[in-house]
Amino acid sequence: MKIREIYQKAVDVGVSNDPRGMEAVKKDLQRIEKEYIELKPGEKEFFDKESLQNPYADSRILNGSGEEDVKTILIGIDIEVGEILLCESLKKRGESVDLIVAHHPEGMAFANLYSVMHMQSDIMSRHGVPINIAEDLMEKRVREVERRLMPLNHMRVVDTARLLGIPFMCLHTPADNMVATFLQSSFEEKKPWLLSDVIDFLRTLPEYREAARNGSGPRILLGAGNRRAGRIFVDMTGGTEGSKEIFQSMATTGVNTLVVMHLSEEHMKEAEKNHLNVVVAGHIASDNLGLNLLLDEALKGTEIHTLACSGFQRVSRAN
Repeated sequence: MKIREIYQKAVDVGVSNDPRGMEAVKKDLQRIEKEYIELKPGEKEFFDKESLQNPYADSRILNGSGEEDVKTILIGIDIEVGEILLCESLKKRGESVDLIVAHHPEGMAFANLYSVMHMQSDIMSRHGVPINIAEDLMEKRVREVERRLMPLNHMRVVDTARLLGIPFMCLHTPADNMVATFLQSSFEEKKPWLLSDVIDFLRTLPEYREAARNGSGPRILLGAGNRRAGRIFVDMTGGTEGSKEIFQSMATTGVNTLVVMHLSEEHMKEAEKNHLNVVVAGHIASDNLGLNLLLDEALKGTEIHTLACSGFQRVSRAN
């Protein structure tokens, strides 16, 4: 299987599990195409043409042509210089790596992480938050994240892969879509009565069970185990944390409990002000679940060998 095939299948699966719904994704792609068409010829040189068919700017082939054949993939949540150098050590032991896959973005995908945050407005709208409020609050947060990303050395890890000739890609939002949609549909089906029931369900999943053994499992951040879970909103996709000011609107629309990967201190205080229950499922455990679900689909029917590193553990749900 070629790198481009794995990449495209992962993007397609991410789109089919996008919490916004297919119609919103199509409209987003149409908007991007219109923006490209309207650019002046001199500006088109700097346009990321991959965005015309992949709506997730934080997921890209970062090094390689995409035509390379793949037999073995090294997969990690965070791929840094150390993990890329690990490939050289593995090669000496007779384990040749054809492709490195990171969950968290690097290179241009990291520099453009802020651009996928706009999808959070549509997700919140589907949960009852007026779209004008969601977009207004999100716009401010997007600009803040963009400013924070600007001074960083985005290409450091990609340059290491390039110098060693190792193909490299990252799959961020497609994997996050998988975990968000999976958990949201699971909670809607199972309707946990108490917050303790939410924790109990999460611990039935191997990724969260393993995290609990390691001291980083699901826990109740706001609320108590004997409190009613009520209406649950799984907030786990769209780049990074959105606006902390959105919690008032969410509470007003009838959301009772948030299930999140992580929550900053500032965001927690705002959620507490609005009497929201918060369950932190765990960042790396949630990333593991999303990436495993994505790989099950993207690698289905192949005999590709996977090597797990950097906080990732491969758990296949394939029959």
